[in-house]
Amino acid sequence: MNVRDLLVAGTEELDRAGVPSPRVDSEWLLAHALGVSRTDLYADGDELPADRERVFRELVARRAGREPLAYVLGEWGFRRLTLRVDPGVLIPRPETEELVERCLELIADRAEPAVLDIGTGSGAIALAIADEHPGARVVGTDTSADALAVAAENVALTGLRVELVEGELFAGLVGPFDLVVSNPPYVAPEDVAALPPEVGEHEPRAALIESGATEAIAEEALSRLVPGGSLAFEVADGKAHAVADLLRGLRYEEVTIGKDLAGRERVVDGRAPR
Repeated sequence: MNVRDLLVAGTEELDRAGVPSPRVDSEWLLAHALGVSRTDLYADGDELPADRERVFRELVARRAGREPLAYVLGEWGFRRLTLRVDPGVLIPRPETEELVERCLELIADRAEPAVLDIGTGSGAIALAIADEHPGARVVGTDTSADALAVAAENVALTGLRVELVEGELFAGLVGPFDLVVSNPPYVAPEDVAALPPEVGEHEPRAALIESGATEAIAEEALSRLVPGGSLAFEVADGKAHAVADLLRGLRYEEVTIGKDLAGRERVVDGRAPR
């Protein structure tokens, strides 16, 4: 079969499985099977080698089972980076890119800021900050050895300067830090059943389901930040004001709520007292 025939077959299979964007996903999967970009897919109309067709059909079957596209591909784009991902880590999302954007604003006036990313997962936040603020000294922590293995692979892949530490929150870290950032678990347990199968059935539960991490990080960060240092969170849709109130109650100053590209309030930050 040629490219167009395979795309039609893949799209139909994904559509029957309820995949939200069957044509686009089929293009991503075929490009991955062929080792080309999506824009180069249509350059050759000849029949494809049997082994490439077989790989494509295997990838489509995985996606039809509602395995996330990023896990099927084994990589995902985040800001200027392409990162390795697997089921041990959350898939980087556009709202997290907005969190990074806010973090870069918060440390823009510091030549060599010390940055701590708690719950680093794939290392997306830590690596993006290191990439876009070359002077930053970035540490990423996680309790998951599997997640840190993926992050270590991404550190090696990008060549960026990020230190990785296995531990709970601030354990083993001295500081002080100019910025503490986190995308903590924030899905309420009662909301898990409503998540798309790609999320609820495949992404790591420990990184998804709220367990008090936001409150614990906010409380302890006060003693780990330099005076006037910043704390920044990604938060659940509809929870920004509650988190902002939490920070104000802990005496954080200049508490700000930021919106993602869809206009939803998803980023909250504040400064430690000076």
